Amino acid sequence: MCSFNHHDDGHVAVVVPAPPGIQTMLIGNEPDKYYKPPYVGGAGWIGIELDKVSDEELAFHIREAWLLVAPNKLKALLQTKQNEP
Repeated sequence: MCSFNHHDDGHVAVVVPAPPGIQTMLIGNEPDKYYKPPYVGGAGWIGIELDKVSDEELAFHIREAWLLVAPNKLKALLQTKQNEP
């Protein structure tokens, strides 16, 4: 999801699901870059400030989030594509 100053919270961010424990670690280590978003933060999602993260970092988080929610059939297809020459 994208968050553009939702309820005037000042965040321009991408909000993604994260594996258990990752939210706490990221926010604890880099609170200027990551935050606990309203509504979905209680389920472990993280907010990622777009002006504080590199394109590579953002791509990594989006890919990891997708792997958490994607159907197994699509994950298997991705693995097959990665193993092609």
